[in-house]
Amino acid sequence: MTCKSCNSEVNQNYCPNCGQPVKIPRITGRYVIGELQQEFQLEKGFLRTIRELAVKPGESIQSFIHDNRSRLIKPILFIIVTSLVYTIISHFFHIDDDYQKMEGVKESPFFVILKWVQENYGYANIIMGVFIALWIKLFFRKYKYNFFEILILLCFVMGMGMLVYSVFALIEGLTHIQLQTLGGLVGFIYTAWAIGQFFEKKSVANFFKAFIAYTLGWLTFLIAAVILTIILVSQGFLPAVNPG
Repeated sequence: MTCKSCNSEVNQNYCPNCGQPVKIPRITGRYVIGELQQEFQLEKGFLRTIRELAVKPGESIQSFIHDNRSRLIKPILFIIVTSLVYTIISHFFHIDDDYQKMEGVKESPFFVILKWVQENYGYANIIMGVFIALWIKLFFRKYKYNFFEILILLCFVMGMGMLVYSVFALIEGLTHIQLQTLGGLVGFIYTAWAIGQFFEKKSVANFFKAFIAYTLGWLTFLIAAVILTIILVSQGFLPAVNPG
């Protein structure tokens, strides 16, 4: 056998040259918890990760899951860092202020949750990813990927989506041209393309299924946020809507 990481000859459980295990275990809940416990230190492969996810996201993420987990940056760290990049750009240029200026929004208890999402995009994206992963698992159940492997897929593609939003936010901040809608559309299209390519590169139907699953997951997240708001208001943890 040869090591899938460095192509050295291997006759044991680990590569004698780079230490890569011969058999890559499946991604499970324990792996995801281990990700969260890692120190948040950027690796040298950040730019390489962006390049590979931009050109061949499906192939790169499949390789991460099945063969080599040292080539790409850690997925949970990736989505947190990319979300932080968008947060910094958005706050610097006040990109998200338009949401808060909508009539009646600040008087609504839902504003508290909306504000938390805007201030914690990294964690909010991971929570949203849970809802999206459930729909993807349903739509693509014949491919036998487990929930946590799909969640890792979403960490990568949603992280790239945040970088897309960051580029459009930066351009909007510098030019004062409204590009939020266009940026959101491009981000959605990339996400559907990347998810569809992950499951089957040449299947056009998979791209549409990915788009629908992502949209339903996003809507489910919003519905869950509204339900949470209602519960918090009913229990007195949030103030009721101010009629004035």
